[in-house]
Amino acid sequence: MLECRNLHKHYGGVIALKGVSWSLRPGEVHALCGENGAGKSTLAKILCGITAASDGEVILDGKPVKWSGPHEARQAGLGIILQELDLFAHLSIAENLALGNDRLEGSAWISPAVLHEKVRPLLQDVGLDLDPSLPLGQLSVSQWQLVAIARVLGLNAKVVFMDEPTSALTNDAVERLFGLIRRLKERGVAIVYVSHKMDEIFRICDRVSVMRDGEMIKTTACAETTIDEVIQQMVGRAVAATRREKISVTEKKLFEAREISTRKLGHVSFKLAPGEILGVAGLVGSGRSEIGRALFGLSPIIEGLMTIEGHAYLPRNPHDAVRHGIALVPEDRQREGLISGMSIGQNTTLASLSTYSRGGWIDREGESAAAAKVLASCRTKFAAQELPVRSLSGGNQQKVLIGKWLLTQPRICFFDDPTRGIDIGAKDDIYRLVSDLAGKGLGVIWVSSELPELLANAHRILVLHEGLCLGILDAATATQEDIMRLATGHRL
Repeated sequence: MLECRNLHKHYGGVIALKGVSWSLRPGEVHALCGENGAGKSTLAKILCGITAASDGEVILDGKPVKWSGPHEARQAGLGIILQELDLFAHLSIAENLALGNDRLEGSAWISPAVLHEKVRPLLQDVGLDLDPSLPLGQLSVSQWQLVAIARVLGLNAKVVFMDEPTSALTNDAVERLFGLIRRLKERGVAIVYVSHKMDEIFRICDRVSVMRDGEMIKTTACAETTIDEVIQQMVGRAVAATRREKISVTEKKLFEAREISTRKLGHVSFKLAPGEILGVAGLVGSGRSEIGRALFGLSPIIEGLMTIEGHAYLPRNPHDAVRHGIALVPEDRQREGLISGMSIGQNTTLASLSTYSRGGWIDREGESAAAAKVLASCRTKFAAQELPVRSLSGGNQQKVLIGKWLLTQPRICFFDDPTRGIDIGAKDDIYRLVSDLAGKGLGVIWVSSELPELLANAHRILVLHEGLCLGILDAATATQEDIMRLATGHRL
């Protein structure tokens, strides 16, 4: 149905693809794997007309094609769900679904009532029971992801590229997506499934192709390979499935929250010791991110008390939080973490710029040296600090975001799902980084949608349900079932 032959892509001196040849069959679910920066997203964007190849050819239904842009590819039946969602917060759900879709737009004049009726079946397909007139900016990251999936379904595509489609989804939403993929497959639609989640790949995919450093390493039927073999092909080395021993934690209190309430939290209490990694679990909408917003001065405290090393702490704003040694790595790096048009180096020093400026002038040499040091400690891959941060892969953008906050020299770090959409090798880098931070005595609060990740890395796990803390579990003895029981509102 679709293939490419000897594709090359370079950005200046950076080589993104090196002679990639690959093919897709009708009605198959084909996994595309590789570390961040391996070239997966670049390949998908070339095939869907978003980016032009430097050399090579694309063939659709036996005929060579050269897209003038993504609209032409969409008209030919190719749809893509990007990892960094290309949606518009200020527009309604229905308007986002209609953009670029000739079947929904119809003409220059669009009746909102008619449009809403047209998009409701698409929202139902992905399990979203929402008013189509709602502004997208009011939705959670998980709901944004489902809207993006619904938009591609509305194109009636015969090839659908899904770039990390489950990275922000809850378990029930993932199951709905898998059911949808099976229905599309029965209709002869081919799915290209880009993911780092090996269990998902081996559950729903027919074949798996592995990329590394811009090259296609191998394509194999899922039934003829194993997870360990795919991982080794991806990273070129063996990666441990679980974390090493955690450091011991003292009884000393670094931070304490006593019965704090915000608009989304109700009387939540917990303690954090120096060197402790406190995991936070819960379903989407449970209030996981709200804890970070409260610590960082983004959500006002209505009731309760917070203390740092025994001293009362009530941040007026994020600047006040940074001054007290709090760092927040947000869930959505595109909307809340990075400025895509600025350089890698500028993004890295943005939260600590006062350290490298005097009298309104920035010490560029000092700024660059500091950025280089912290980016190296985060194992960030980039060609030059002067390149825009948007030129990096998602995993390396995440490392820039983490480095940005580490330069503020925090005492407490709040990581909001930091490994979402990150490959296995990059995850291991972040696990080591967080472990090293804890080893230096920092307190870490770690929100994650992946329960095995919390059980392997955290000392204790705080479980939220609808803004309430239903329990704090010892990660050494807890199970995934224990966490899910609390997350769904059932006490142990």
